Amino acid sequence: MSRIGYARVSTTDQDLDTQIARLKAEGCSIIRSEKVSGASRDGRAELATIIDFLRPDDELVVTRLDRLGRDTRDVLNLIHECEQRGAFVTVLDPHVSTRGEMGHIVLTVLGMVAQMERRFIKERQREGIEQAKRDGVYKGGKQRLNRTKLVALHNEGHSPTQIAKLVGCSRMQVYRILNEHASEW
Repeated sequence: MSRIGYARVSTTDQDLDTQIARLKAEGCSIIRSEKVSGASRDGRAELATIIDFLRPDDELVVTRLDRLGRDTRDVLNLIHECEQRGAFVTVLDPHVSTRGEMGHIVLTVLGMVAQMERRFIKERQREGIEQAKRDGVYKGGKQRLNRTKLVALHNEGHSPTQIAKLVGCSRMQVYRILNEHASEW
């Protein structure tokens, strides 16, 4: 039986150290961590690795349930996958484990709370953006492509397909940008 810890934060400027220290203090012999959103399981390679290597009587340990995910269905599916492998899931804060039936009920409710919290976060973000737009201070997200360069490449005779390959984006993005700047060529 192994206690395997999983630590996750959403952004690169957040710190994993507190979670890792807590998991070590709880006796986790293996700890995997990653900096990726908990909105879905996509792109969470470390979590997938843990699930793939769980053996009967192993225990997946997280500091809080929202470290596993913020979508109730994802969390419950993850717990189900662990149980299919004969393993258990333990959340440290509040201390809940799938070793007993009551733990399943509590984890289901906590999963629903995590999902609701994510919806509240998105709603507050949307409200903040709308207010910033009304105040005239919202400039939109960071531009990932140099629009001037795309137009210049087009003016030099490159096709949208060639431009997309050169700058590493989709043709649809090239077409959108060229349509925005149609008067410049």
